[in-house]
Amino acid sequence: MSKFIDEGYIKFNCEWINQPLSVNVPLDLKFWRDKMHELKQIGHYSEINIGYGNISVKTPDGMIISGTQTGDIYPIQNEHFTLVTQYHINNNSVVCKGPIKASSESMTHAAIYEADTTIKAIIHIHNKELWLKLMNKVPTTKETVPYGTPEMANEIFRLFKETSVSQDKIIVMAGHDEGIIAFGENLNEAANIILAQL
Repeated sequence: MSKFIDEGYIKFNCEWINQPLSVNVPLDLKFWRDKMHELKQIGHYSEINIGYGNISVKTPDGMIISGTQTGDIYPIQNEHFTLVTQYHINNNSVVCKGPIKASSESMTHAAIYEADTTIKAIIHIHNKELWLKLMNKVPTTKETVPYGTPEMANEIFRLFKETSVSQDKIIVMAGHDEGIIAFGENLNEAANIILAQL
């Protein structure tokens, strides 16, 4: 479990504007987040008190994403989401507006949305068994690349250029223990990719 110690901590510079959420949180965003929690794909490592997994949708206003350290919350509420309105990969920064800071994976989500504009929903889960099974069988990030960093964002861009990730719609994060990302044009598509693997 020692490799988990940095899990769940925000690695980028987060400019957090603490205010009520200015957008509606879609019902299916809360539904699928809670469904993934029920399936223990999003949750909380009690022994080290750190949450894992997150979920987002892309909207005209920005990216609505689950907040940092919300893995243990069930059922999820509107105040556990925030709106990412800006991100800058090169200087490793994110601007979010809402009642909570953005997930530590926000930069990775932003890179996926940027890499393919048809993608509107992302689910990031943790599943050790599935992670080991899918490693290098589906598009896989380099083991040396840590999550939540500009390097990971650039690794996402590499996968979209060099692999079948646009068709597979799933990524294994080799340098992020248990980390798997699925995505699609909507949350149902992203969730069904995970459910099919489970």
